[in-house]
Amino acid sequence: MAILSSVLDTARLLGGIARDLLLPRAELLAENLALRQQLAILKQSSPRPSLRASDRYFWNALSRLWPGWRRVLVVVQPQTVIRWHRMGFRAYWRRRSKAGRPATRTGLRAHNRRMASENPTWGAPRIHAELQKLGFKVAERTVRRYLAKLKRPNPSERQRQSWRNFLANHRDGIVAMDFVAVPTATFRTLYLWFAIEHGRRSILHFGVTDRPHAEWVDQHLRETFPFETRHEYLISDNDPVFQRGVPATIRALGLEHKKITPRSPWQNGVAERMAGTFRRELLDHVIVLNEQHLYRLVAEYVAYYNNDRCHLSLDKDAPVPRPTERGPPDADIVALPRVGGLHHRYTRKAA
Repeated sequence: MAILSSVLDTARLLGGIARDLLLPRAELLAENLALRQQLAILKQSSPRPSLRASDRYFWNALSRLWPGWRRVLVVVQPQTVIRWHRMGFRAYWRRRSKAGRPATRTGLRAHNRRMASENPTWGAPRIHAELQKLGFKVAERTVRRYLAKLKRPNPSERQRQSWRNFLANHRDGIVAMDFVAVPTATFRTLYLWFAIEHGRRSILHFGVTDRPHAEWVDQHLRETFPFETRHEYLISDNDPVFQRGVPATIRALGLEHKKITPRSPWQNGVAERMAGTFRRELLDHVIVLNEQHLYRLVAEYVAYYNNDRCHLSLDKDAPVPRPTERGPPDADIVALPRVGGLHHRYTRKAA
């Protein structure tokens, strides 16, 4: 219907032009004057009249054929007609360009980025080969062009092992230690020291003191590793307490001391996360009275943490693996309070 309406309007316009060519000049000038007056009145009553597509086509065509079209234009501004023409130009070439190179899919870019980040020594041919094995149809030039946009390490640095790779490759042989500052009811500050292994995320040992020093840490390290240990590395931050005789004690226990870079707590992420877990799940919910009170609370929580608490990083199991209980779905479930009822362990009720 819109096309038919445009054709009829164009026919009427051409008929009007043919009739105007046959009129005397004086009558033609009078009619032009009347039409301009009508357009002026229309513009006063409707400053922004709604125009159809046929109207736009007419003014675009007229602007190409008649140099004086700007003088008589009243309905729209000349800049509007120019904008219409530019929009048509963009639409024309957008339609012509649809048959170009296909766009790279978002999922393919994500796989490309992942392979490049997980394998810093791989180049475009290796990544392209892996993508082909996964069934992706992509050119090697596309992979190489995408890799150029990524911030990758220099070739001389690619063989250097990152902290993330180091921790993943040696997780079962790594132990980390750290301190947690704990305020008391009498406005004193106690210090909770703990050692946690990376493999099963279990707390190996902990201690509480109000005056931490190197000799105190040495004693707790000997209690943590009383016999020959299967662990290889011990990670710590740059706390001054760990700087004096502690490294010698660590070497005597058969461990290699790994200190993190200053102001880089993410390099000791397991211990830092455990410190936050202590606060979120225990210390933020109690008021510590003294050193003995804090030791008892932490002992109860560590027993719950190691034996009962499920970890997402351990496939939702506890550091000390919990057996999966079997039974009818309608069996009674019993809640066993832990840490004074702050946490619970759930089990099936015995028959």
